Amino acid sequence: VQLQASGGGSVETGGSLRLSCAASGSIRIVNDMGWYRQTPGKQREFVARISSGGWTRYADAVKGRFSISRDDAKNTVHLQMNSLKPEDSAVYYCSQNIRVIDGAWGNYWGKGTQVTVSS
Repeated sequence: VQLQASGGGSVETGGSLRLSCAASGSIRIVNDMGWYRQTPGKQREFVARISSGGWTRYADAVKGRFSISRDDAKNTVHLQMNSLKPEDSAVYYCSQNIRVIDGAWGNYWGKGTQVTVSS
């Protein structure tokens, strides 16, 4: 299984970006999908998560500005980021909890995509 993230880039404060993360491989079921972010010298932190039933959860720092969604037909999770702030600058990582064809569950990670917000 591989996760490919896209959509990162550079924007000014107040701008928007949409991240996407598509899983490919021998996938049977995808459970939770999520986004995390990391800046140099800090631990990776939770941003948002969406369950297979569509229940969502957000970090307090992004509530009301970010929106997570999923497309199960494409095994893809999206993160719409609005009203971006310089403190949102980070490498964003996607994560998907996947059951593969042989039955094993695993938590898979994408390689990360850089988001830079200038003031």
